[in-house]
Amino acid sequence: MENGDSRVRSVEKDLKPPKTPARVIGLTGAPGAGKSTVTGALVAAFLARGVTVAVLAVDPSSPFSGGALLGDRIRMQGHATEPGVFIRSMGSRGRLGGLSAAAPQAIRVLQAAGYQVILVETVGVGQAEVEIASAADTTVVLVVPGMGDSVQAAKAGVLEVADVLVVNKADRPDARAAVRDLRAMAALARGGWQPPIVTTVATANEGIDDLVRQLDRHDAWLDESGERARRRLARARGEVTALAFGQLAGVLAVPDSLAARVADGELGPHQAASELLAAAGLAGA
Repeated sequence: MENGDSRVRSVEKDLKPPKTPARVIGLTGAPGAGKSTVTGALVAAFLARGVTVAVLAVDPSSPFSGGALLGDRIRMQGHATEPGVFIRSMGSRGRLGGLSAAAPQAIRVLQAAGYQVILVETVGVGQAEVEIASAADTTVVLVVPGMGDSVQAAKAGVLEVADVLVVNKADRPDARAAVRDLRAMAALARGGWQPPIVTTVATANEGIDDLVRQLDRHDAWLDESGERARRRLARARGEVTALAFGQLAGVLAVPDSLAARVADGELGPHQAASELLAAAGLAGA
């Protein structure tokens, strides 16, 4: 799936959807928020319930070499060899939004493989990179004390997609201020779900039980409200759209002759795009 192998379509045909779809939980937040540590703690918590867990950990790829450190396997090494756990590190490969382009297809494969919970950890994200919200049933946003004042917290677009807010490293002295700022922001949430705020010290496994309880609460709400079906429909629509655009990009390669006319000012880019579509038999599409 990651490499775009020519056998992807035949593999997709053989994938059987599970009778009970997996819970897909996304974890996002700024670099250094402790996403990998919290993810590892959640793996242990779900394993204690007898639940099988898969982890997709997306690491940033170098814009120069294209390589990625894939350090999440190192941080979760304690769980990597346990039965019932699958951990896969994926490079973002230049994709913005915090995810890898192959992440939605990878989630589909892991569901078919029978994993009951799929944890998707994004690369460290900023204020506008919220793609995880379209790929997960429940989105967990991690922040750390010292993230800024309440105005800055309200500006942070990534917080607006949170189903559960986590203040990690809560043993720091300014943790209460961070909780206060988040509580003020969460009070502005629209819809039938108000994001709870959980404090954790993941390195000491503190607050993880409370986090799991809040995840369970949100999971139940998704079914009661019908939101799970709506989100999964939107996820499928987005996945198909992304793949269709990817295939179109291969078909609609801009010839140098057309690009040169635009560069010389002979042709406007909109008109050039129309000519390109017409040449491909897609005029008016």
